[in-house]
Amino acid sequence: MELKKTHIYSYHAEHGNIVDFGGYAMPVWYDGIQVEHKAVRDGCGVFDTSHMGRMWAEGSDAEKFLNYVVTNNVSRLEPYGGIYSVMCKPDGGIVDDLITYKFTPERFLVVYNAGNRDKDYKWLKKNSKDFDVKLTDVSDEVAMIAVQGPTAVETLQKITEEKLGEVGRFNIAEITVSGYKVLAARTGYTGEDGFEVFVLDCPLDKPEKALKIWGDLVEAGAVPCGLGARDSLRLEAGLWLYGNDMDESVNPIEAGLRWTVKLKKPGYFIGRRAIQQIMEEGVKRRLVGLMMEDRGIPRHGYEVLNAEEQVIGEVTSGGLSPTLGVGIALAYVPPDYRELGTEVYIKIRSRLAKGKVVKHRPFYDEAVYGWKRDKK
Repeated sequence: MELKKTHIYSYHAEHGNIVDFGGYAMPVWYDGIQVEHKAVRDGCGVFDTSHMGRMWAEGSDAEKFLNYVVTNNVSRLEPYGGIYSVMCKPDGGIVDDLITYKFTPERFLVVYNAGNRDKDYKWLKKNSKDFDVKLTDVSDEVAMIAVQGPTAVETLQKITEEKLGEVGRFNIAEITVSGYKVLAARTGYTGEDGFEVFVLDCPLDKPEKALKIWGDLVEAGAVPCGLGARDSLRLEAGLWLYGNDMDESVNPIEAGLRWTVKLKKPGYFIGRRAIQQIMEEGVKRRLVGLMMEDRGIPRHGYEVLNAEEQVIGEVTSGGLSPTLGVGIALAYVPPDYRELGTEVYIKIRSRLAKGKVVKHRPFYDEAVYGWKRDKK
């Protein structure tokens, strides 16, 4: 089956190394994962995120509907504010994580994961039947570009007419980039400052606006980055990846997302009763961060053992941290093993490699590990 292409595909095909990512032809890297990772930690990188899902929710019940399908409190949003949340099944299992941006009480933009585009839209449509709300999937009509890093604002400002410094964290604004009207949200998936730019009125068969903005960003100093760096950056930041660190078999409490669950918000939301019961009874596992002390790189699916060499859990995401130079991982373990410094072992092929439970949002916390960013 032919792979789907994004608005920036022609650039990727010429400069990047293309892989199949959930049915999309996407660049895994351009000049190398380590190079691109470092560019984002020290300067500015640019990512094509047009494969993600984007949907407008409009109507007199838009806010009420969104409060029904997500766990966080959409009602507390001010105009042009955004909020991170999860959608859950009635049993509390996570359908997906997403960000919702409010423009007016009757108009919201919802952004969700690439791998769940079809599933999420069908889930939202199915649960919208009792509300006066119109859902419009605009994923193929709106390109999406992420500009990330300590100099991301400075870099994007070079091709932006409005003052980006006035846009607060998790807020969205209507701005002009490369002469085009776009939306820009001060959000990201790297642990760094930056923006996610939504290029409006940019259908797949007419991608010139997106390609112009991408090219101007590269010319302004942003380093093109692929999926490899995107994954290593989000792992270092301790951010969840749907399908690895959470899915429909995992609830928000286990996943360390209790803060996204607002039981006292207006109205009922899907999964509320189940999640409340889970909170009352407690969970049997929790997501923790692990750092290797022995040599070895933990990977998804590797077993986690205690000091008595009993299997207690499994790695959900893992790899070598380019910033710290050691293996790091996220894993589910029993609550008794959550305490920082707890000794654990990862089964890497046929041997056990020692590690420990650490603070992981982010893993590279300089106050804990002594890592210092190169000041520019």
